[in-house]
Amino acid sequence: MTATWRDRRLLDLFGIETPIVQAPMAAAQDAALAIAAIRAGALGSLPCALLTPDAVRAQVADVRAAVTGPLNLNFFCHSLPGEVDDRAWRAALQPYYREYGAAPPLAPPPLRQPFDEAMAALVADLRPQVVSFHFGLPDAPLLERVRSAGCRIIASANSPAEARWLADRGVDAVIAQGWEAGGHATCFLPADSSTRMGLFALVPQIVDAVDVPVIAAGGIADARGIAAAMMLGASGVQMGTAFLATPNSRISQFHRDRLGTEAGEVTVVTNLFTGRPARGLQTRLTRELGPTNPIVPPFPHGGDALAELRAHDPANFAAMWAGQAAAMVRPEGTERLIRRLTVETLDLLK
Repeated sequence: MTATWRDRRLLDLFGIETPIVQAPMAAAQDAALAIAAIRAGALGSLPCALLTPDAVRAQVADVRAAVTGPLNLNFFCHSLPGEVDDRAWRAALQPYYREYGAAPPLAPPPLRQPFDEAMAALVADLRPQVVSFHFGLPDAPLLERVRSAGCRIIASANSPAEARWLADRGVDAVIAQGWEAGGHATCFLPADSSTRMGLFALVPQIVDAVDVPVIAAGGIADARGIAAAMMLGASGVQMGTAFLATPNSRISQFHRDRLGTEAGEVTVVTNLFTGRPARGLQTRLTRELGPTNPIVPPFPHGGDALAELRAHDPANFAAMWAGQAAAMVRPEGTERLIRRLTVETLDLLK
């Protein structure tokens, strides 16, 4: 089947059968989703920003005990801020604390951690076939350790400028992340949010800007989207929201129930849950405080003060990340979904 793909660059680069990357989705998945994606011939991914090195090692062991195909480990490359003053944010949340009989947490919940020496050492030991980065790239010495371990390196870009920045630093492929995408926008070079591009304007411009394969991400939920992205020059696609509806995701039932419905037609880019722009389903919090607010503490501390409210009412105070194609997804097994999309896309590209 792979011989029928006209553009084989991504297939050959990763050693996969179908040019689909299962997006790494922190808190929404574990090894089970990656295993199912790999079994279907795609590139399975594990999100590592919320995991300790021991937890990463354990999940990689689970994957390797179940399947032999290529695996991607995903890391964040943000900088942790110094002392954070969240008094204004907590004051804005006081009406909700009173309503639920809650209080600001005494200690912050686990934070998303940037890629560091410990994780670089782990990567060198585990030697995954692919390592992906979000929010840019780690410092050159850490990046070189990953490269020396024989890993293919990919990273996300929200603009042609970010794609050129990544290519100049030697990535093996660029993920063109359109503004439609669910979860955190990569946004690592300064730019006003009003300039962010939709996927079908972004893909051909990044394809023209870099010489490495381009992976399209954002708002793709069916074969039509995959085929369109490849017609625009992408060598493959990265899909996340479509996999949220599969049995292998770990999302809440109220999150799952809104996928594939009219409620999934409305998503917003918000900083309320983490302090950084990310797309998800609307909640009471985003409706009443607005999707973005300058008083929210910087990433990754934006959600610290929400911990008790999430415990009381997760449907309204927990992030439900999803892209703009959330209303298009349907419940289906991961392997069956990937195999069906592969057949349907090849048929469209004949």
